[in-house]
Amino acid sequence: MKRALLTLTALTLLTGTAHARTWEAIKASGTIKIATEGAFPPFNMLKGTQVTGFEVDLANAMAKRLGLKVQWVTQPFDNLLIGLNADRYDFVIASHGVTPERAKAVDFSQPHYCTGGAIVTRPGGPTTAAALKGQKVGVQVGTSYLTSVRKVAGIGEIKTYPKDTDVMAALMAGRVNAWVSDRFVGLEAVKAQKGKLVQGDLLFKEQIAMAVKKGNSGLLKELNAALSRALSDGTYARISNTYFGQDIRCK
Repeated sequence: MKRALLTLTALTLLTGTAHARTWEAIKASGTIKIATEGAFPPFNMLKGTQVTGFEVDLANAMAKRLGLKVQWVTQPFDNLLIGLNADRYDFVIASHGVTPERAKAVDFSQPHYCTGGAIVTRPGGPTTAAALKGQKVGVQVGTSYLTSVRKVAGIGEIKTYPKDTDVMAALMAGRVNAWVSDRFVGLEAVKAQKGKLVQGDLLFKEQIAMAVKKGNSGLLKELNAALSRALSDGTYARISNTYFGQDIRCK
């Protein structure tokens, strides 16, 4: 799904001379430090002080397979790749859509799910790209959804908000006519609002992957291997069905 699209210049400026922890150093320490947003249900969210969600459960299962304990860090979405390139944690799992721009600044794992940016509106509101003409559309700031919405011809106004929850609140209050976010996040909102919201068309499709610091090939290899095992041994399907009632792997 998501999201944040810092400019290529900004992202490349973040890559410093410091070195990320190698797989050997992580393994020797016994603990891997993972960052997520904690505000993107059902993928990653905070329940009190505990981080949970589909991506959190998946990463915990992968870490267990690798024989590691996990230290979770939550950061605002726009700060996650900045912190990664500043070596504040080992990898990020926070629904980052794989884009050529991001791939120049970080290295991505194999995708851990596929999704797309979907329209959410109130009943009777715009549900197609064509119907967004002249409408006010809300999007989370710094996201690939924002980039996609800007490409839709004829939109009346694009309003940005710090979090998806803020956009949903604006939609419910009538301050925007539509909200564009991840299709699973939209489905969760539609389910929770019980008839007050409906989901429309996908504006685009995305592969979602974990990110490591550029050049951290040893860690990337281990993450890909752990993900592959989770996909093949039923772990992934079990976690996915818990949250979505379906297997959301890329097909």
